Amino acid sequence: MKSSANSMTNLSKSLLLATLSASLMLLVACSTPRTKPASVFDRSGGSVSYEPAPPGYYRVKKGDTLARIALDHGQAPRDVTQWNKDENPNFNPNVIEVGDLVLIKPPASTKAAKPVEKKSTLSVEKADAPAQAESAKSEVVAEPGIRLSWPAKGKVTGEFNETNKGIDIAGKVGEPVLAAADGKVVYAGNSLRGYGNLVIVKHDNTYLTAYAHNSKLLVKEGDSVRKGQKIAEMGDTDANAPKLHFELRVNGKPVNPTPYLQ
Repeated sequence: MKSSANSMTNLSKSLLLATLSASLMLLVACSTPRTKPASVFDRSGGSVSYEPAPPGYYRVKKGDTLARIALDHGQAPRDVTQWNKDENPNFNPNVIEVGDLVLIKPPASTKAAKPVEKKSTLSVEKADAPAQAESAKSEVVAEPGIRLSWPAKGKVTGEFNETNKGIDIAGKVGEPVLAAADGKVVYAGNSLRGYGNLVIVKHDNTYLTAYAHNSKLLVKEGDSVRKGQKIAEMGDTDANAPKLHFELRVNGKPVNPTPYLQ
């Protein structure tokens, strides 16, 4: 009888503990706030469709960063950030979500009208001195958009194609990486996946060059650089071997830089 009573007591304790445990778990579950998971849609489309971005804007897609958006549209990340902050003071460049609209062109009030000014200048010169104006006009037409010097010494191991948006120049870690033309550093960092330590130099409103996979960056955003100036040291960040990945962008579109190099 004593053994039977002890068994009943142990069973009762086990049931009581199980009941308390279940109650505690239910209490924790009820007291824990539930958060709605963020909706993320890939580039091929998802459960939400968006209207096309209006002119001057870009619709954010999965995997985008502000730096990549700026690079793909030939703009400086700092400029893109400032334009969007001017439009929306709460804009946070580090928190952009799929479907957001990002301003990728300067607002109308700050757009430069250099081409118009150039034509106006030529027109005035032509009125005052036709021969000089015609000569200047001919030089402008004949002058190539930009002439680049080689950014590094070494063998080209990767040619420009649809998947490789620039050329790859093999070398050794620590070898100099040089600015291909005069310009201003608009990005120096490593937030663009696949580029490693990256420098982007903007040469004018049309052309910019990118220098990727560096081991060390020697310039910072906002620096002015001269053609041939050492701006980084070659490396293998985000790469399988030491090399410089070099890109030329024309209005944001990657083009083969080889014809521009001399």
